[in-house]
Amino acid sequence: MFLGGALAGLALSASRASAAPTLRADDPRFGDVVEPGTPLRTLYAGGRWCEGLCYAAHLGGLIVSDVRANRMVRIADDGAVGVFRDPSNNANGNTLDAEGRLITCEHRGRRVVRREPDGRLTVLADSYEGHPLNSPNDAALAPDGAIWFTDPVFGITMPDEGLMAPPEQPARRVYRIDPASGRVEGMTDAVGQPNGIAFSPDGTQLYVSDTSAALKNPEGARAILAFPVREGRRLAPARIFATLEAGVPDGLAVDADGRVYAACFDGVRVHAPDGTRLGRIATATDAANIALGGPDGRRLFIGAGAVVHAIDLKVRGPARG
Repeated sequence: MFLGGALAGLALSASRASAAPTLRADDPRFGDVVEPGTPLRTLYAGGRWCEGLCYAAHLGGLIVSDVRANRMVRIADDGAVGVFRDPSNNANGNTLDAEGRLITCEHRGRRVVRREPDGRLTVLADSYEGHPLNSPNDAALAPDGAIWFTDPVFGITMPDEGLMAPPEQPARRVYRIDPASGRVEGMTDAVGQPNGIAFSPDGTQLYVSDTSAALKNPEGARAILAFPVREGRRLAPARIFATLEAGVPDGLAVDADGRVYAACFDGVRVHAPDGTRLGRIATATDAANIALGGPDGRRLFIGAGAVVHAIDLKVRGPARG
């Protein structure tokens, strides 16, 4: 299931085309994030819907879930593109656990799996209180080693992203997988359709994007919520961290200084830790997912529909371990 290097005969290619992005500064502090005129490079243009970005040097580079193509690809630092997993069970969100193993949310499998060093898959979560999950979407590593993930219904309601099925969970929740026992715990059902998820560097804030408006519901939420985290695992009531006037916030990332990056309909919006909008990195198509990484940790990867972009920042992603 896991192929090293490019698969012979597969028509995948990486484009290194460069173009100056539209950098819109809403606050002077945006200049601390990215240098004006920094080019936005296109690394890959052969996808259908690129999400689940996760930089893993030990796995060969950037892992990308092409959700609607039902496969995962890997983009090496030198630009080479190859198949990582095909089929992928309509894999979506990816993250690394405390030991560097790849954690993947599968729509079609309705589960969260861990890739072992030999390539085997271990199921971490596929049900809650005796019923199948909806369609795990995105995941994040907590400072205590727990994996938190979101479970909206997109993978069971959108025909090209999974298998259609009625929800068997009475709510759309954020879950926690305990690192010691493996127990799956429901942490909150206060988010209509929880999607992107990320922790602040110190683990005291959990950010979750609510994409309820994506289900043809004009009154649905289109916001990023911030939950205070108590004692490493309990969530206090959320506050609205940021809202959108159109589209929905999707994937989230946080840098080493606590700034929050959100993939949105008009590119990547960057917010200060207090919620102030600092600026935007524009993309020609809707941005769906983002990740910080690269050889020096300063590269922002952006999944925007069929393409994956990258832009080098002045700041790093949070330290791991």
